[in-house]
Amino acid sequence: MSKIQLSVVIPVYNEEANLAALMTRLVPVMKGMWKRYEIILVDDGSRDNSLSLLKEFANEPFVKVVELTRNYGQHAAIMAGFSVSSGDIIVTMDADLQNPPEEIPKLVSVMEDGQYDVVGSIRKGRKDSFLRIWPSKIINMVARKITGVHMRDWGCMLRAYRRPVVERMIACQEHSTFIPALATVFAKRVTEIEVAHEERFGGKSNYP
Repeated sequence: MSKIQLSVVIPVYNEEANLAALMTRLVPVMKGMWKRYEIILVDDGSRDNSLSLLKEFANEPFVKVVELTRNYGQHAAIMAGFSVSSGDIIVTMDADLQNPPEEIPKLVSVMEDGQYDVVGSIRKGRKDSFLRIWPSKIINMVARKITGVHMRDWGCMLRAYRRPVVERMIACQEHSTFIPALATVFAKRVTEIEVAHEERFGGKSNYP
């Protein structure tokens, strides 16, 4: 069996309103990249019908579902997804479609062309409320200060990582962590690009 080239890890917490649309848009994008791929969906202790929908998706050979026993939080869920991923490049994104799946090829292309270890993203025309945007500006300032890495948007989960970086994050066993900052400890070359940002497709935000 040929090696997995691209993994997409998606944490899911009470997202039943969005999952069908997510897969409808994501799968054609993945197929269109002509890479061997997998989609890893991590149920983070959902209390709605999300897990049942994920199990239906798992009938597809390219889908893996990870079920957590309770709600551990977004970054812990991503780490759980990392632990079962196989791709040379691993992309993370949210399930609410504010991160458009159609932007994934752009991240992968920049990573491959520039041989970067991490490619982050800057939300262009961000579609969030002031109550979400203002705290994220503070987080951005703090993250730049702590890491010494100048990135404009630390909070966007649409990001791409090379396998060695992911393996080192898993090995350090930091499960309650801020993954974009942790990744900079193990990455030599980091960059970020502008990506589109959309209104939440359905439901309400579940990760503060």
